Amino acid sequence: MEKKFISLGYGSGGLLTQKLIKGLILKYFSDPVLKKLEDSAELVNNNKNIAFTTDSYVINPVFFPGGNIGKLSICGTINDLAMKGAIPEYISFSLIIEEGFSFDDFEKIIISASKTAKKAGVRIVCGDTKVVEKGKADKIFITTSGIGWIKMRLSRDKIKSGDRIIISGTIGDHGIAIMNQRLNLNLKANFKSDCAPLNLITNKIFKKNFGIHFMRDPTRGGVVSVLNEAIDGTGLGVIIDESELPIKSEVKGACEILGLDPLYIANEGKFIAIIERNDAKDFLNFIKKEPLARNAKIIGEITKKLSGVWLKTSIGGLRPLLQLEAEGLPRIC
Repeated sequence: MEKKFISLGYGSGGLLTQKLIKGLILKYFSDPVLKKLEDSAELVNNNKNIAFTTDSYVINPVFFPGGNIGKLSICGTINDLAMKGAIPEYISFSLIIEEGFSFDDFEKIIISASKTAKKAGVRIVCGDTKVVEKGKADKIFITTSGIGWIKMRLSRDKIKSGDRIIISGTIGDHGIAIMNQRLNLNLKANFKSDCAPLNLITNKIFKKNFGIHFMRDPTRGGVVSVLNEAIDGTGLGVIIDESELPIKSEVKGACEILGLDPLYIANEGKFIAIIERNDAKDFLNFIKKEPLARNAKIIGEITKKLSGVWLKTSIGGLRPLLQLEAEGLPRIC
C-alpha cells in the first residue's frame, strides 16, 4: 500500500478495492473462509451449510427512481446470499443517522425496507441505531448482515471451458439511474433502478437440477468486474458477444453521451450465471418465465483458448475488457 490516504476509489469495487483488501486487510484478518473473498461466507454448523454475509450502504442520493437506501439494503443482502446458492432467512439492520435528517424521509426508508423484506420472505430480527452530529455523516447509512441455508453449492472453482454465461436482464440500469439523478443530467428518458430481491427467482432455481457452477450479481464494476473476478487465477478466459448483450436503448444512449461503457455500470437486480453448456437453453427458458428475468440472454462462454475477458464486437474483432482501477461513480450502493 504505497498511498498514505484512502481515496473514494478504494471503495468502488475495482482494482483499488482489491489492493486495499488483499494488501492490507487480509494481512491482519487471516481466516481461510474470509480469504476466499466471496460475497457470502460458507459456514458449516450441525451438518448444515450456512451462508453468512454483511454489507454497508452509503448510496447518494438516498432516494432514487425505483427505490431508496432502505429497499436497496434489503435487496443487496438477500442477493449476496442468493448468489451463494442460499435461501435467505434472517437479516440484521443497523442505522447511522445524521442529526437533522427528516423524520418523514426516515419513516419512508424504514417502511420500504420492511415491505421489501416481507415480499422476499425474510425476517429482520435484530439491529442497532446511532445518531451522529450534523456533518459527521451524509443523511443516513445502513449496515446489514444476512443468514441463509445453502441449497446449491456454487463456486468459481467449478467453472470450466465450454460453460455458458447468462445474464438475467438488461445491463447498467441502476448505475445510470443514480448518475442521472445525482448529477442532474436531465437526460430525456425514464431511467429507473432495477433494485430487486433476486431470491424471488433463485429460490425456484435451487429446487431444480440445473448444472449451475457460479452466480454473482453485477453491482459495483458491473458485468466486467464479475467476469474478471470469476476467472481470476483459473487460466480460463471469457468471450462475450456484443450482439447478444441486453441493454436498453436509453441506457446505451446515456453511456454514449457520457463516454461510458455499460458493461462497467452497476445493476442491483440482475444476476450472472455460469452454467453447463447443455443446460444453458433450458435454464434460460425457465428463468424467462419470471418477471425479473424476462430479458435474460446467453451472452457468452468460458474458453481455455485465451485468458482474460474479451468482447466479440459487432464487426467480428476481439476487444479486451480489463478491470478498472476504480469506478467513475462512487457510492452507488
